Amino acid sequence: MRVRSWLATCATTTTANDSTVPFPKSQRHLVSDSSSSSDATGSSTSPSDRSYSVSLQSNLSLQTLPSVPSLQKLSPDETINFSSASHLCINSVQLGHKLPIGCIAVHHNFLYAASSHEINVYDRTATTWTSINTFNDNDSSSGSVKSVTFCDGKIFTAHQDCKIRVWQLTPTKHHKFKTTLPTVNDRLLRFMLPNSYVTVRRHKKKLWIEHGDAVTGLAVNNGLIYSVSWDKSLKIWRASDLRCLESIKAHEDAVNAVAVSAGGTVYTGSADRKIRVWAKPFNEKRHALIATLEKHKSAVNALALSDDGTVLFSGACDRSILVWDREDSANHMVVTGALRGHGKAILCLINVAGLLMSGSADRTVRIWQRGSDGRFGCLAVLEGHTKPVKSLTAVTEEGQKGVVSVFSGSLDGEIKAWQVSVSCPNSSPLNLQKWNL
Repeated sequence: MRVRSWLATCATTTTANDSTVPFPKSQRHLVSDSSSSSDATGSSTSPSDRSYSVSLQSNLSLQTLPSVPSLQKLSPDETINFSSASHLCINSVQLGHKLPIGCIAVHHNFLYAASSHEINVYDRTATTWTSINTFNDNDSSSGSVKSVTFCDGKIFTAHQDCKIRVWQLTPTKHHKFKTTLPTVNDRLLRFMLPNSYVTVRRHKKKLWIEHGDAVTGLAVNNGLIYSVSWDKSLKIWRASDLRCLESIKAHEDAVNAVAVSAGGTVYTGSADRKIRVWAKPFNEKRHALIATLEKHKSAVNALALSDDGTVLFSGACDRSILVWDREDSANHMVVTGALRGHGKAILCLINVAGLLMSGSADRTVRIWQRGSDGRFGCLAVLEGHTKPVKSLTAVTEEGQKGVVSVFSGSLDGEIKAWQVSVSCPNSSPLNLQKWNL
């Protein structure tokens, strides 16, 4: 079994062409280019979020995807009428064993942080981040936790051992194991039927409802769970009865990321350098391929959608974040530009309250905002991690206008909490003294 880690993937030389977006009617394949994503040795940009011109122009990421124009504002003069942001690191937790943070997630007042096979839960409202519970700590055979999400009062965790585990939060704030996906009942319904099996490799078959490799990502929408895996597939589960409804051979290589719009359109990003778009045609029960977005020249690691679902952001080992906009016809999306500034691979993306946040192997987090002219400004660069930033999550704080709490998890085994305050032009910035810092 061949398993490609994201580190190995990011070191692979890959290529791209200059087309905008190929779609099912006329798909184009990638053509050769001598540029390599493995030359990302340049330093990250200046800590100052106003040092645009020199740092961005000299950054190696500008040399990737030369056919895609930069979409961000590059000079201070262009940012006079743009929002400004202040940021502070208000808390930091170093897990005792210092193992890499695989993923983090926020649910209500709880922060979930997965390190190897363990999932640690903290009360994020407490000043010192009180530890609430640690679960899955006795099941090292499950392998590392890749993703955590929440639906219908249940917690879903994706694991290296090809399984999705389901947990329930008890009144005593402990997490009780419920079952794994696919469930025993789901297996029993299918195991006697020959057409329920698919070939996963030579001389080995599995039920089509089973993942055949590490489950790398989970997404939730309208009572459905979407899972992607290194086995190249996308599977769709119903949260109410935990049954697998669909399994799709989504890509030609490992699938690293999944995002779902409120309308049910599914986006998958893969090590094959492609993003594929899936939706249910009218009066159809199953998802079909709508478009294939080809522009990245290396593995796609992360996807995020704008609040209204009309803009897709994709991050890859080529160090650029591509911005895809839906055209007026709503039949397809085109790449409109790239956000550059990170010195190494983009590993995670999240969009909250109109802010796009990107975590990178260059050990920084960047916060971006789109202006009324369609261009982006880098409002802040969050520095402090000593190893690549692998996971991000963020929430808006109730009663604090313009304040977003950002949580970053790194391969250095540390979780940092940041308070980011965004103020519009000509408005008074938030008084940071009220944070008692």
